[in-house]
Amino acid sequence: MKHGMALALALALALVVGAFAAPVPQDTTAGSSKSTKKKAVAKTSAPSVSVQLSEMKLAIDAQQRQIQQLMQQVQSRDAAIQQLQQQVGQAQSAASQAAQKADTAASQSAQQQQDVAAVRTDVTDLKQNATNAALSLQETQKNIQSSLESPLAIHYKGITITPGGFLAGETVWRQHALGSDINTPFNSIPFNGAAQSNMSEFFGSGRQSRLSALAEGKLSSAKLTGYFESDFLGAGITSNNNQSNSYVFRVRQAFGQAALTDGWSFTGGQMWSLVTETKKGVDNRSEALPMTIDPQYTVGFSWARQYGFRVSKDLSDKVWLAFSVEDSQATLGGHGASNNFVLGEQGTSGGLYNPTANYSFNPTPDFVFKTAFEPGWGHYEIFGLITDFRDRIYPLGTATKPSATGAFNNSELGGGIGANIRGTIAKHFDVGLHFLGGNGIGRYGTAGLSDVIARPDGVLVPLRNYQTLGTLEWHSTRLDVYANVGGEYESRDSFVNSSGKGVGYGSPLFNNSGCGTETPPAATSTSVATPTGGTASIPTPGSVGTPLTGGFNPGGLSNCNGDTRNILEGTIGFWYRFYTGPKGRLQWGPQYSYIDRNTWRGVGGTPNATENMFLTSFRYYLP
Repeated sequence: MKHGMALALALALALVVGAFAAPVPQDTTAGSSKSTKKKAVAKTSAPSVSVQLSEMKLAIDAQQRQIQQLMQQVQSRDAAIQQLQQQVGQAQSAASQAAQKADTAASQSAQQQQDVAAVRTDVTDLKQNATNAALSLQETQKNIQSSLESPLAIHYKGITITPGGFLAGETVWRQHALGSDINTPFNSIPFNGAAQSNMSEFFGSGRQSRLSALAEGKLSSAKLTGYFESDFLGAGITSNNNQSNSYVFRVRQAFGQAALTDGWSFTGGQMWSLVTETKKGVDNRSEALPMTIDPQYTVGFSWARQYGFRVSKDLSDKVWLAFSVEDSQATLGGHGASNNFVLGEQGTSGGLYNPTANYSFNPTPDFVFKTAFEPGWGHYEIFGLITDFRDRIYPLGTATKPSATGAFNNSELGGGIGANIRGTIAKHFDVGLHFLGGNGIGRYGTAGLSDVIARPDGVLVPLRNYQTLGTLEWHSTRLDVYANVGGEYESRDSFVNSSGKGVGYGSPLFNNSGCGTETPPAATSTSVATPTGGTASIPTPGSVGTPLTGGFNPGGLSNCNGDTRNILEGTIGFWYRFYTGPKGRLQWGPQYSYIDRNTWRGVGGTPNATENMFLTSFRYYLP
């Protein structure tokens, strides 16, 4: 605006200066000047100075008005420019705000798109969760209904009780009669001269049917377990096969266990001995039992079901240590022992022991140690057994006038070591190897060989014994096939008494000449002298003290000691499952076994006995 005013003033000043500085015109000659002057006077008079000043003033006023107009126009232009600048600034500010809003809108749009995508994902997840929840609810309802209709366990006061077992219909056929149910007394296989060796036998039985119950309760630091298992393979005094086939219910296992979360376990009761091989660690109820129908299992298998208190420690789920204190017992064998020692007695009814069975007076329990390994392939065990035998010796027990003077107790230590290996090959084959060897361990073998014999002076001698078994099993969904080969060996240990006769086990002086000669039925009564000088007939007792009955009294072999050197058995069989599912399991299987019993050589040779057996089993297992 200042530049516009300066320009107007400069224009006005230039006009004023130009007006005063204009030159007055002059004549060049006198004649012409006079002539011109006369003509001018004649036409009009020249304007005066005041007129000229007035005109100039008017001209200046007009110029000032123009200048003012110009100034006003400049001011208007400046105002317009300023207004335009303000409008431009406002426009720029608006543009900046618009840009910010656009950026914000773009950001919000992106966030909204992300939110929309997240919402869509959430909706999809909710739909999926709803579907899963519906399926889970349906499955839960199904499980609840199934649990109500077919509960797997009984819930009682905070614990679960799971029933188990199977119902069995089984048969056995033997080429040589043993007078035994499906349970085989391997060391009683008859020699060729026995009447039983010339007769076969067939028996059918449901007595191996088994019932069990597992009770479990969980604490914050331990799992408490109780287990009971039983069958009907016990026999009462009135039990027979004539009509009702009424046999007694017997206990197989009954124990309690506390398994702590830190790996320690404490188990007490009647259970499988720690000598018995297991499939997992040293856990109870994981025993690696042969798959045979025969409840005496197979020769070479080491086992016992007896009282025990077991302490075990799981070190890393790959190594286990266990120690067990177990019930002890001594089985006495051999021939020719003197009547100068006492090892035990028959059970007393008042003490709830079987009066037809012998019970040794045990000084200590048996002690069993075991270490189990599972490094990756297979299950490995190393174990040891310590047992103590004691009798009371009477040095004058065989004197002309027997006396208890000088009687004393004597103890002999026995025991053994063993190992087990079991593993799976090609997913379907399970192979197993077992060995146990030592002195005085015969009762832990399936064949039931003797633990000890007595020397002529009454001192007990533990017999060397070996037990070994190899198993091969093939498993599929419906079919299991098994083959076992096992053997048990008992060493000879013989002495000569004061009369020059053989004493002990497997003595070469023993007479075996009559093992192949059949004898007539045994007499059912025996004549004895009476105090009055006459005679009387009394019933002849059988092997367990009951009187013999005519027709059921095969003759005993004469001159046949026949101490067993070894017993070998080969077994093959299979199990086929018709159904396995929530309603239980239904299966059938046959078993064939060949048994070879060999003896120590004596006078008259080395008698031998063989047996062919064929068994079948039809079982329904509870779910």
